[in-house]
Formats: sequence, structure tokens, C-alpha cells
Amino acid sequence: MKPRIPLRKRLLVRLLLASALIAVCSVAATAWLAVTTTTRALKQEQGQDLKADTRILARLSGYAATHPDWKGVQDLVRDLAGQTGRRIALTAADRTLIADSASRRTPLPPQPAATVDPLHTDTYTQPGAQLSGVDPRAVGPYMLPAKERDQLDAIARKRRLCYDQHGVSMIKIERTRSGRPVLINTDKTDASDLFPNECGGMWPTEDPTRTERKALDVLMQGTRACMDRKGLDSGSSFFLNIDPRVSKSLGVVAQFGLRRASDRGEDLRRIQSCADSALPVQLDPYVAPVAQLFLGIGDQAASRFDMSPANKAKIVGAAALVLAFTVAVTAVVATRLVRPLRALTEAAQQPPELHVRVPLTTRDETGILAEAFNDLTERRERLEAQRKAMVSDIAHELRSPLTNIRGWLEVTRDGLVDPDPALLGSLHEEALVLQRIIDDLQDLAAADAGTLRLHREPVRAGELLDQVAAAHRVAADAAGVALGTEAHGDPWLHADPVRMRQALGNLVSNALRHTPAGGTVTLAARRDGDRAVFTVTDTGTGIAPEDLPHVFDRFWRAEKSRSRRTGGSGLGLAIVRHLVAAHGGTAEAASEPGGGAEFTLRLPAAPPPEDG
Repeated sequence: MKPRIPLRKRLLVRLLLASALIAVCSVAATAWLAVTTTTRALKQEQGQDLKADTRILARLSGYAATHPDWKGVQDLVRDLAGQTGRRIALTAADRTLIADSASRRTPLPPQPAATVDPLHTDTYTQPGAQLSGVDPRAVGPYMLPAKERDQLDAIARKRRLCYDQHGVSMIKIERTRSGRPVLINTDKTDASDLFPNECGGMWPTEDPTRTERKALDVLMQGTRACMDRKGLDSGSSFFLNIDPRVSKSLGVVAQFGLRRASDRGEDLRRIQSCADSALPVQLDPYVAPVAQLFLGIGDQAASRFDMSPANKAKIVGAAALVLAFTVAVTAVVATRLVRPLRALTEAAQQPPELHVRVPLTTRDETGILAEAFNDLTERRERLEAQRKAMVSDIAHELRSPLTNIRGWLEVTRDGLVDPDPALLGSLHEEALVLQRIIDDLQDLAAADAGTLRLHREPVRAGELLDQVAAAHRVAADAAGVALGTEAHGDPWLHADPVRMRQALGNLVSNALRHTPAGGTVTLAARRDGDRAVFTVTDTGTGIAPEDLPHVFDRFWRAEKSRSRRTGGSGLGLAIVRHLVAAHGGTAEAASEPGGGAEFTLRLPAAPPPEDG
């Protein structure tokens, strides 16, 4: 029966697990390195790209906020493309090309990256988002002429001098997008409480200039029209509200608001909404039309990012660790696998006569191989012992008749005994014993070599029994044993009649030797399915249970003290087993001590011949 190996102990499974472990560690380390390195590089690259994209959008939005059209933007597009390495293209809403940093007929990217609209800057990401959605650089009619700027600058310088005289020195003058000067604290914090009342506020004048008033009147007309549509009171007067905290820092012109002392809550928010919607309408003639911005990779042939020395060091270090781990795991697995194989090799190289065995340390395929090696060694040791015993037995079997023949011939040669018929008959009997032993050994050698020849022919079982009984009738009568035959159904078989008589004869001879006078030996034949069954039964002393497995071994005897002549050569039953096996049958023995023995031969049955 083939031994069953637990799945977890199978050599193939262990090799697969070791390979899988190494592969998982290698893949995990490689994936970790790839993810961390690439992620860091991509984040850096994305941050650089986002910064560059924001810069491009801010510059183009600023251009649109300060120019009524896109004429002359080509130079700015080329300059930005050269600085950022991106392909930049501007088109109208209908995809009509306005400017492009790439060569002509270069296809545009499938989708625009952003919309350049200074009046609706929802995607404008310049630091400090505007409050109204209008680009703070779009000042349009609110741009102060030089004369008004000079007047406001004089007032601003006078106020700062007043602050200095009152010990407030952290004040400087900056300009809004429209050119209006404003006094601010140098640390960008709210400094309204630092301004002395006699010096005035942070604005040189809170009243709009002539230019601002003119633009504000137009704004108020649009606002009142919106208020009339919403049913709001439009009889109030409006003014320009300038908040210094959101002017220069955010880059806006000013926060145009509408405020009335009696307005509160929802009405105030609705009025402010009307003002916010009127401002883009007012500024529209002063800004460039809406354009689509397309961004591409550009014409750079170099890689987007290079592997840094730190990342290279990490990859080399991780690869070294993975390699070391792989070597360690492989060494451990290989050592555990090779150790029993090395023990097998060392045992196989020992001299055969030592019959060295190997220890069983595992129950996998290697352990089964070691167990098979030990079994083979045990069988070889047993066969060697049988070979030595057989050589000794053959020498003993041949020595006895040869000693008798030599002794009688020597005394006859010396004239001590006359060569009378009795002496010649004794010598002839000894020669027959030698011939029988030699023939038995020849038959066994032919059976072992597979050269035992059979001359098959249809044989009737009953006739075969009668021939064997007739051949041994004289010996049975001399031993005082009754020899009988029984044929049930008279089966046929396709066999060599000479070899079958030899096999049955050996069984009968063995039974006669072990049956005392007055006993019975019976030969029987019957049909059992597709088998012809022969039995030889005696009423002798029987065979002990521990001796039954050895009765067909060569030179084996249950009674070790029995003489060779009365006990036979010890080869008869071994020849029986080989002859029956050559016919495709089996030989069995059954016995109980004191109850006789029964030998059974089972051979393939054959149909009777047509002329039979």
C-alpha cells in the first residue's frame, strides 16, 4: 500500500511554498519601492505641474483683464511655454485658434484645461481668491488718470508725515490696481487703531475721484435696473465702499458695495447681489473675450523626472535585503531537503556487506525514499542470508550422495567389497539422488531466469490425478499410506502435462513423507468458476502456524533435525510454486498442528476439446 503523505509535508508543496514566499517578498518589496518612489516623484511632478498651470492661467487671466482683446498674446504664450515646458494653446469658444506655442497643424488636446474669463474666475487659483468672481486686475473705467493719482499721492504723503510726527512709523504707501494710493501697516495687520484722528484714515480721501464717480454712476444705473426688476427700493444714494483690509493684499481695485442705513438682512444681500451682477456687465468692454486654455506635455524629449540618489539608494538597499532573504530561505530549504539525500548517498556508498540503514527524520517523499532504501537493505540482507544458506544447503545435499558414492568406490577399488548387484544398486540410487537435486536446481534456475518452457495442451484433471497416483502407488504402499483420488466435475485445463505431474508429484511425495503408516493422502480436483482447483490432503502431523509462510521457501524444513534423504532436498515445494506461477496459477498451504495439511493449486480452467 502506497503511504499517504500529508499535504503540508509533501516535497512539491514545500518547494512551492518556499518559491511563493520568496516571490511574495520580492513582489512586495518591488511594489513598495515602485509605489513610494513613483508616488513621491509624481507628487513632486504634479506639484510642479500644478504650480506651472496656475502660473499660466494667472498670467493669461491677467492679460485678458487688462486688454480688450487677444491681439499680441502670442508672445506671452511662447514666453510661458518656454518657462514651463508646457504646450499652451488659446482658442475661442468655437475652437478658433487664438494663439499656440506648438507648430501649426499640431492637434489640440481632447479637453481644455481651463476657461480664461476674467469676469467669471471660478477656476482662478491665484493665492487669495477674489470675492466677487471678477479678476481683481480688471479695473476698466476705474483706472485713475495720472493727474488724479498725483493728487491722491500728495494727500497720502501728507498723512504719512502726520503719522510720523505722532510716532506711528510702521506705515507705508501702496497702490491698488486702479492706481489709488493706500496707507497700510507694514506687518499687514489691521492698523486702524494706530491712525490718529487729526491725521485722517488710511485712504487719502474716502470720496471717489471724478473718474471713479463717473464709473460708479454707470454701475449704479445697472444696479438700480436690477433692483427695479426685483422690486427693491432704488431711491437710496449709493457710495463706493473701500475696505483697506481686502484691497492691496488681495490685489482688487476695491469692493464696490451698496449700503443704506435703513437696509438690513435679506434686502441688503439682494441689493449687493445686484451690484455684483452689474459690475461684470460694466467691465465687459474693457476685457478680452472668453477663451479656452489647452495645456499639453510640450516638446521636451527628456523624462518628466529623474531618479534621485536617495531613491536609487533605497532601491539598491531593498534589492540587497530581498536577495539576502532569498538566499537565506533557499539555504534553509535546500539544507533540509539535501540532508536526508546526503545520508542516503553516504549509506549507498558503504560496502554492501555492512547493510547500512538511514534514520527516518521526515515523512515526506524523502522520508518515504529513506524507508524504501531501508526496506531494500533489509531485503538484500535477507536475500544474502538466504543465498549463503542455499549455498550451504546445496553443498550439504550434494556432499551426502557424493560421499557415499566415493566411499563405496574406494573400498571396491581396494578389494574390500565385491561389486555385487546390491552395491551397484545402492550406487545407482545415490546417483539418482544427485540427478534429482541437479534437476531441481536446474528447474529453479530456469524459473528464476524466465526461461522455463511449457508445452501446453488440453489436459483432463481426472486423468492427471490418476497418472500421479499410479506413479506414487508403490511408495505409498511401502509407507503404509492409503493414496486416493477424487474428481468432481472432471475439469479441463490448458497446461503442460509433464510439468503438472511434476508439481502434483512433489506435493504427493511431501505428503507421503509426513504421513505416518495407516494415514491417508487424497488427490482431488474440481471446478471453481473459471478456475481448476487441485488439492493434496494428508492426515499427517501438520504444520505449525508460524511455519506456514515459509513452506514454499527453498531448502526450508519444519523439522531441522530430519535427515536429508528422508526429508528430501528442500526444493520440491519451491519448484511447485514456480511451476504453478508459470501456468498463471497460485499455490497455497493450510494446516493445523496434528490435523494434517492441505495444499491447494488454482489454475485457469479451459473448455473441453471439441473431440473430447
